[in-house]
Amino acid sequence: MAGRAARDFLGLRRTPKGEPPAVPEGHRVYAIGDVHGRSDLLEELLALIKAECAGSTDTVHLVLLGDYVDRGPDSKGVIDRLLNLNMPVEAHVLRGNHEQAVLDFLADPAFYDRWGDYGADDTLTSYGVRPPRDYLRPTLLEVRDRFARAIPPNHLSFFETLPLSWEFGDYFFAHAGVRPGVPLAEQEADDLLWIRWEFLRSTENFGKVVVHGHTPAANPEKTSNRIGVDTGAYITGRLTAVVLTGTEQRFIQTGSD
Repeated sequence: MAGRAARDFLGLRRTPKGEPPAVPEGHRVYAIGDVHGRSDLLEELLALIKAECAGSTDTVHLVLLGDYVDRGPDSKGVIDRLLNLNMPVEAHVLRGNHEQAVLDFLADPAFYDRWGDYGADDTLTSYGVRPPRDYLRPTLLEVRDRFARAIPPNHLSFFETLPLSWEFGDYFFAHAGVRPGVPLAEQEADDLLWIRWEFLRSTENFGKVVVHGHTPAANPEKTSNRIGVDTGAYITGRLTAVVLTGTEQRFIQTGSD
């Protein structure tokens, strides 16, 4: 893969009140966008983060913003890696709508009619389960049962216990974003996992800068009220993290294919 070194994008945005958002002194946050089955890129980005933090006395917080499965070739490998980080960090692994889809399919095989449109076949294959040949209920029941047997217990527990958000300093982390006009403490799960244009087009001061994935873009995006770090890794080969230290905001990412 070309361009193994991280691409470093520097910049600083001020909040609508005119004050730069910050994380507490002595802390550093790395928030990683949607992995989508690219265990190779996750490994590469974690190595970059580990190299950056070597010798640092900062407390390092590693935030993963959801969507670890589907679309890419190695969903199972991504979950294995997240369950075995072996890094001196405080990890905050959040739920994305694709992890929710796994749980929804296990609860109701008919959900495959929806999940199948956005990468389910890739996830099943990574767990050694043949995707359904049709969407008839007996077929989907059989596939659901085979999938349930194939998922290791620690993977199932992983999916079931993922939190929806995390807050630190002047930042709020969630997979998709937040509902404008609703206090952060009152956000609903469906919006944290699925919201898109109402959030992306909003110029509202949410109280904290929202760091999110979910909506891919060619480059990471920053405005006064949000930071988006989904750069379509499963297609582009660019897995991105925003690095937050004090009032600094910068990006590192893997190289492109």
